[in-house]
Amino acid sequence: MQNQSNQAEKNGVGRVSEAIGAITRHIREHELMPGDRLPSELALSKDLKVSRTVVREAFRSLAAMRIIELNVGKRATVSNIDHGAMSLIIEHGVHTEQINVQQIYDVRRTIETRIVTLASIRRTDEEAKHILSLARGMQDAVSRPEELMELDLAFHTALAGACRNPVFALIVGAFQGITRQTWPIGWKSRSTPEARQTMIETHGQIASAVAAGDPQQAVEAMSTHFDESVRALLQAGLS
Repeated sequence: MQNQSNQAEKNGVGRVSEAIGAITRHIREHELMPGDRLPSELALSKDLKVSRTVVREAFRSLAAMRIIELNVGKRATVSNIDHGAMSLIIEHGVHTEQINVQQIYDVRRTIETRIVTLASIRRTDEEAKHILSLARGMQDAVSRPEELMELDLAFHTALAGACRNPVFALIVGAFQGITRQTWPIGWKSRSTPEARQTMIETHGQIASAVAAGDPQQAVEAMSTHFDESVRALLQAGLS
């Protein structure tokens, strides 16, 4: 009896997986764009020769991966790309000790030095002004850590947007969840006003280099920022 139950469960999972594959193929083959509607559950269940329950589970899985959006009383639609699923994977990896914070910072350093290179070349004047204003805002918020953290996250997001590569923006966004957890630790480990001022000034140097269109200076400042951030986390005992 137990073997039959296990086999039925496996068959159910297999049918859901096949339905997921069929739905994603439908999106590709019909060249659906963000906001375009998918066929109804009923239509898909008939087309795929599976139950509506299987289609519903496939929809839920695709929604969790941010491939489609589900709205009560409306047809499912194709979603805009989103960093949410990647963020969950990174956080899960850290919390289950499959990856560590230092490994994340290694990847971030590699990516974000490339980001500032491209941002220095491709940013618009408005984007340069915005990045500079975020750096100035960080200076003003030095005594308000929660506000400062949000400005810091917005600063790195703005740089990613200015580099004109949406893949970089996705990756930077995916790191924000774990950064929200590690940022307060790094800030507290900077126990002197001088250490905290250095962190903020480095952001100003990055912003100034990007605004000046100087990729070499931007990379040097970003590298300094990550060196200093890693030291702060190590001093706090976070590896």
